[in-house]
Parts: sequence; C-alpha cells; structure tokens
Amino acid sequence: MKKQSLRLLIVDDEEAARYGMRRALSTFGYEVSEAESAEVARALMKQQAPDLMLLDVNLPGLSGLDFLRELQTADSGSPLVIIITAHGSERLAVEAVKAGAYDYLAKPFELDDLRLVVKNAAETLSLRRENLSLRQRIETEKAQRGALLGNSAGMQRVRDIIEKVAETDATVLVRGESGTGKELVAREIHERNSVRSEGAFVAVNCAALPSELIESELFGHEKGAFTGAAARRQGKFEQANGGTLFLDEIGDMSANVQAKLLRALEERQIERLGGNESIPVDVRIVSATHRPLEQEIGNGNFRADLFYRLQVVTIEIPPLRDRREDIPLLAETFATAAAEKFNLPERPIAQNALRRLVEYNWPGNVRELKNAMDRAVILAEGSELSARDLPSEGSSELRTTDVSDDGAGGLQVPFTADFREDRREFERRYISRCLEHTQGNVTRAAEILGMHRQSLQHKLRQLGLGRRYVSVGEEEG
Repeated sequence: MKKQSLRLLIVDDEEAARYGMRRALSTFGYEVSEAESAEVARALMKQQAPDLMLLDVNLPGLSGLDFLRELQTADSGSPLVIIITAHGSERLAVEAVKAGAYDYLAKPFELDDLRLVVKNAAETLSLRRENLSLRQRIETEKAQRGALLGNSAGMQRVRDIIEKVAETDATVLVRGESGTGKELVAREIHERNSVRSEGAFVAVNCAALPSELIESELFGHEKGAFTGAAARRQGKFEQANGGTLFLDEIGDMSANVQAKLLRALEERQIERLGGNESIPVDVRIVSATHRPLEQEIGNGNFRADLFYRLQVVTIEIPPLRDRREDIPLLAETFATAAAEKFNLPERPIAQNALRRLVEYNWPGNVRELKNAMDRAVILAEGSELSARDLPSEGSSELRTTDVSDDGAGGLQVPFTADFREDRREFERRYISRCLEHTQGNVTRAAEILGMHRQSLQHKLRQLGLGRRYVSVGEEEG
C-alpha cells in the first residue's frame, strides 16, 4: 500500500493536540482530517471513509470509548482505531483494546511512539487489504476449480485428469502420501460434472477397520451371520448404489477381502455375509493408497489382478514440498476457516511466517499445514500471524530455536540469515530477562533499559509479550 493512499482522521477536542499529531505525521504523506467530537467525526466519515483513526477517549458528548463501540457494530467496514487515553488510564486502554481498538497511546506520549504506532497500523492495513484480495482469489478459484486449491503445475495436472474422468464411469486409483488430500480428489471426481453426483458418496477407510470387520462393512451381513449380528445390515456397496464408493488405503485390505472385492467389480453384484442372495450394485469405485502397490504385489501382499482393475485411471497427487508455490494460498485459506470455526478474529499472515511455511518440508503434507494454521490462529496474540505463532514441535526447520546463555552472562542468538528476525528474537529474550529481574514491573524495567514506560509497553506488544506484562497492573516503587 502506498503511504499517500491512507486516510487518517484525528478525533480530539484539543486543537493543539490535533495540530501536534498532524505535524508529527505530515512527513508520511497521509491524507489527514480533524474532528473535535465524535459527532463531527461521524459526519466526516459519511463524506470520506478513513482508513485509520486516532481517537481520544475524553470527548465532549459521546465518549471516545462509546464511539469506538459504535464503530465496531457498524455494518460497513470501520477504520483501524488507535485510542488515546489520559496518563494512568492503562486499564481504560485495555478495555478499549478489548472493544476493538488496534492499539493505544497514553498522554503525554512521545512523537516517535505516535509515528511508530501509526506506521505499524498502516502496515497492518496493507496486510489486511492483501488478505482480502487473497480471499477473493480463493473464492474465485473455488468457484472455477472446486475445493482443490493451488496453481502449481502438479495440481493443474490433477484437475485436468479429474475434468476428463469425472464424466465417465471409469475406476480411478488416487495415489499420494498421507495428508495430500486423496479423499478430496475422490469427492471432486464424484461432484464435478459426474452423472453420479446426485447419488451418495460413501467413504471407507480400509486401514481403520480390523480385517474381521471390513468384509461386513463393505458387503453387509444377514441376521445371525456372526456373534452380535442381531439384524440384517446393508454394507457400503449397497449404501453407495447409484453413486461413488471411495476405498481409502486400499493397500491395507486383507487377501480374503481383496478376492471378494475383485469379484464384486467383475460381476457388479455382492453377497451379504451369511447370505446366499446375489445383490446387484451400480457403483463407481475410486480407491486410494499411499503404499507402492507394485512392491506390495511383489511381496505377495496385494493381488495383481485387483490392482489392474482399480487403476484404469491413476491420479498422482504431488506432496506439498513439491508445490511450495501453493502454500501461501492454502495457509491463508486454512487460517480464514480456522478463525471462523473457532470464532476468533481474522489475522493476516506475516511475511516471516509465510517464509517459514514455504521453507518447511511438510512431511504430513496439507493435513499438517491445516493443523499448524489452526494452532496459530488459536494461540496468536498480535495483530497478525507471525513465525512465533507456528508450531515448534516436529522438524527443526519449523522450530523456533531458544536463545541460551553463552556462559559469560550474554545471550546467544541462532543465525537464520534474517537480520530483522534475529534482532526481534534477541529483543524478546533480552527484555523478558529484564522483566524477570524486576519481577514483571514494567516501570522499573523501562528505567533499566533507558526507555520511556510507554515505549517499553509498545515494544512488548510488538514482540508478542503484551498480554503477559501490559494488560495487568503492577506495583510502583
């Protein structure tokens, strides 16, 4: 976002305060408007919608806090609000942040703090706009391409095959590592231009069922067929009649069930367990596996004739590490879905987090990425999802390495070839140790660090430490 495109509204009943803020921010080139009350600000907003608002709490008439709450309930998009409080009103500021303010400043504040807060807010607005553009692209791609997101060559090949095979009744074998989305591909085959899309899509995980139960699960059973069979039960073949039967992890199927499945595919009819009646079935079979079935055939674990029956058409799903260009789109999709699922605020993904996501090898593929984004959305504290919000377990490529003592009272910082990230990590550890020394007293820590108390509070929020140290009162003296 270009700086000149940002519209800023200063709402303060003190003319001198408005002048000072306008002058301090003049070098940024923002379009600045002023209002001496919430009522005047409301009228100005009808003429031009501001992107950012500096809002004083103490206003004549409607208070700044009440005006903030009004803005948050408005139907149209409200500006990002930085609340301005009187000295010693930290608890009021915390209330404002909970009510939806982006940040706060307490009078009297340093002009450098004002510039920094506004600069950070402008960057957040830019990320949100990029995020909105990305969400619009997600919806467009879903409408055009279904649920299989991604522009990589590998995913385009998958979609091309799906488009061709969906209109036929051919048996399909989907191959790929665990977590690549094999069931999602099967559902796309069933739903995209398929004559069976009106029928049922029935999925069976062959690896999740004991071998003694899989036969009953697939073909059903008659009453008394075995101990506990108290009534006749339809199997998955009958449930999927007229639709699609998805057999996941087909390589885990026992030899006995493989033989019965082959017969069902050849004769298009089944027999329930414990019964003698042949039941015709009209199903399309889509199977999936992460196992190398050719090797399983060589080892005597899988029937070659069944393999050739199942792989009339084969779709290979590339692992996530081979389509890294799709990771930002997938991560944003999962983050947006997680925010909605857990009723949490949507946050854009910071560049340091995207870089780490793209560089990680994702052995668990798309499923692992989804779980990582769920966790990040739940645990995030800042205005965006940053690298510190990502999981630390698993591969060292995704782990946030701790900074340790070097034995001489100094701090060792891991080298990541990213100066800004290393500096941020050093600041977090250094300031955390200082606060531990002062037992969490921010005022004393600021004195030791040679900073203004408000500057330290802002720094704590920047570093993701604000919830721990800023939102609680502390003993003075």
